[in-house]
This record gives sequence, structure tokens and C-alpha cells, in this order.
Amino acid sequence: MIMAVKLRMMRMGRRHRPFFRINAVDSRTPRDGTILERLGHYDPLVKDKTKQIVLDIEKVKSWLDKGAIPSDTVSELLLRLGIKHKYAIDKTTRRTKARTAARTKGQPFTKAERIAGGQLKTGDKPAS
Repeated sequence: MIMAVKLRMMRMGRRHRPFFRINAVDSRTPRDGTILERLGHYDPLVKDKTKQIVLDIEKVKSWLDKGAIPSDTVSELLLRLGIKHKYAIDKTTRRTKARTAARTKGQPFTKAERIAGGQLKTGDKPAS
């Protein structure tokens, strides 16, 4: 049986004091469910940017080599640490392709472009 593994965060900490563990988990488990392996943690309230993210890089690379897919947030954290992976590259290529397609049609791509074009007021929510 093939198990789909994801690298994602588990929220810890008290109210208004978030702290996240970064884990390798089966994709079918809930956010705070059973984990396969603990890879590190992320504390967004630490002032020193170098101490915000603590990861066992060897474990992370081994899970990525085995085919684990990082969540969007974990992917951004990995890129911040300088760990390049194919999922982030794929996402940037898809995003640039969508941006160029929108620009050729003359449509705004970002919320800021919609506000500048007058299609959206600053207090409005974007249409889904």
C-alpha cells in the first residue's frame, strides 16, 4: 500500500502565542493527528530570524527524496532556509504562466491590480 506523505505544521502553544511543529505525516490524518516523524519547529514570535525555524535538514531532504509533498507554508519555510525542492519550482512556474495568461487577456492578476484598476474597493473581498 502506498502512503502519501506530507510535510506540514502542527499548531502548538497557547492562545495568541503560536508555536508550530513541522512533521512528516500521512496526508489522510487531521492537522493534529498521528505523525510519522518530527522534523523540527517554527516559532514566529522569536525576534531573531535565524532562530525562528529549527529543522533537521537531513531528515527533511530524505523525506523530500522519498516523495513527501510539503504544504505551501512549509514550502515557503524551506525556501527561506535555502532548501530548493521541485514542488516550489513547479508552483512558481504555474504562477508565472497564469500571470502571463492574465496579462495577455488584459485582466488583473493580483488584488492590488484589481484595486488599482477600480474593479475592487479596498474594503471589499475578492470574488472567488
